[in-house]
Amino acid sequence: MADMIRIALGQMEVVPGRPDLNTEAMLAMIDKARQQDADLIIFPEMSIPGYLLGDTWEQQGFLRDCEYYGRKVVDASKDVGVLFGNVAVDWDKKGNDGRVRKYNAFFVARNGRLHGGENFSYPFRIKTLHPNYREFDDTRHFYSLRKLASEEGKGPGELLQPVRLEIAGKILSLGCILCEDGWSDDYFVKPIEIIYANGPVDLFVNISSSPFTLGKNNKRNRVFGGQAGKYGVPLIYVNNVGIQNNGKTVYTFDGCSTVYGRTGDVIHYCRPFTPVTETVELGLSPGRGSTTAVVLPDDRDIDSVYQAVAYGTEKFLQSVGINKVVIGLSGGIDSALAAAIYAKILGPENVLLVNMPSKFNSLTTRNLALEMAGNLGCLYAVLPIQETVDYTVSQISGTPVLNPATGTSFTLKVTSSVLENIQARDRSSRILAGIAAAFGGGFTCNANKSEMTVGYTTLYGDLAGFFACLADLWKHQVYSLAEYINEKVYRREVIPRGIIEIVPSAELSSDQAVDEGKGDPIIYPYHDYLFRAFMEHWNRATPGDILAWYNEGVLEEKIGCEPGLVGRLFTCPVEFIDDLERWWRQYTGIAVAKRIQAPPVLAVSRRAYGFDHREAQNGVYFTTEYLELKNKLLSGGNYHP
Repeated sequence: MADMIRIALGQMEVVPGRPDLNTEAMLAMIDKARQQDADLIIFPEMSIPGYLLGDTWEQQGFLRDCEYYGRKVVDASKDVGVLFGNVAVDWDKKGNDGRVRKYNAFFVARNGRLHGGENFSYPFRIKTLHPNYREFDDTRHFYSLRKLASEEGKGPGELLQPVRLEIAGKILSLGCILCEDGWSDDYFVKPIEIIYANGPVDLFVNISSSPFTLGKNNKRNRVFGGQAGKYGVPLIYVNNVGIQNNGKTVYTFDGCSTVYGRTGDVIHYCRPFTPVTETVELGLSPGRGSTTAVVLPDDRDIDSVYQAVAYGTEKFLQSVGINKVVIGLSGGIDSALAAAIYAKILGPENVLLVNMPSKFNSLTTRNLALEMAGNLGCLYAVLPIQETVDYTVSQISGTPVLNPATGTSFTLKVTSSVLENIQARDRSSRILAGIAAAFGGGFTCNANKSEMTVGYTTLYGDLAGFFACLADLWKHQVYSLAEYINEKVYRREVIPRGIIEIVPSAELSSDQAVDEGKGDPIIYPYHDYLFRAFMEHWNRATPGDILAWYNEGVLEEKIGCEPGLVGRLFTCPVEFIDDLERWWRQYTGIAVAKRIQAPPVLAVSRRAYGFDHREAQNGVYFTTEYLELKNKLLSGGNYHP
């Protein structure tokens, strides 16, 4: 066993579906590792092809390219060990879907050849635990070690063997695991435990392609640090940066590659959202090369939210080739925050802010929009919509609808809600779409997560746009991010205080007059947390859970809103139940159809809309448990606030 070893962490930006670009980056990093006198360089999971590729995995030509570029990386391993992720293909066997068999694989190369075949079926290692939740769909494409073991008539423990690699004349025993294999608490098979038992193991290496989720690094440090400390073996985690997507949801990858010492302490980590090649010297014997533990930043705060949103938005713009954007600037908080983010990324000269007032828009918000544009130095235009809205209304209400069978006719009535939607669609589908084409860019969707949850947004109206960078942020996070933008990003008040303090309102009718304090029907300090319980909780809450917690007097504690708030908002069970059912009907009803047609969402939280939140248009349903408790409460029994 080598006592001291120099290891380069290859925290690279992985471009999904571009093995050519990824290999080029890897070869440059291998050269840099040599310059740093590294013995090993470690790259992330699926570093050659990318990870979230949809059904590109079904293209055999793409698979052959991944093999071709994988051989290039192996050939480059002269005098330095290269650990990397790639798809491995067994062309003689079938996978779960009847196509050629594919493995999510961990390769160990040195001096131009692969290592590890002496105690395993292949000269590489394969993923044991395949996640099939959230954005992950591994079982659709890849064959797991558990299935391979069953096929060979063995237990997983017989296949989970260390890889032995000679470094400087000594044998280094590596415990090679891929991403989910390190998160084994909820699985029957525990790869790290088994590999350790089949050891000895000098070093655990976890190569990952792990998307950013607010607060996940804190949990990972507890889990992975605990594993290193339990077995007294250092553990290195290498993750990629960049963005990847599965169509409807865009994920940022923050890297944060980390080295855990044998006591479980973090002794090195890489900067988030930054491609780096950093070499660390690691002692593999007790007492050798001990390093002081480092303090990690808290990834649950608003700083992390901003990093993820700004980074993901910039990378998405680059990936789709958009360098100019048009934003409908209403004078409200959501569009103001979007404007500040895009102006910082693209430069104010490439951002066109458009105010589109109707008769319901106050002079207050119109002036705030102009002030915001001036603060940012963006381009600005005012395109009033009242004339075209009136014309649309007159066309609809004044055009007879004929029944040819009877010869009768009637006219349609434009209700207040229809008029609201006409305004929203006129702004987006007509003005913003047209002006974006003329400007040579795209127009944004500024919807937040609270609005998307209950469909408080107009299909083909304010829900339209090429990208929804705020749609995984609850309204309270939007406000927090606005304050952060002023204080930390621009270090001056680019978002006017008036926009932050004014009542949030769509200003689509006289019932939403901001100067009279009238605004949205969503009470964000409460509904943000109610909606989050519906959507983000691991065991998602239903009205039955919510009503039970309300009846037991623990609702605020369970959903995380301000103590005592529910009692101040609702004076009796009737009011509470009416509100609960209103929003549940929206969330599981029309809002589903709207979300399915929404633009791609940038993910930040533990569950984002899109492929991360798989839903069907099944209609509204209330459980028997809920209906029974509702009847008891409304009949005056069993209520204990």
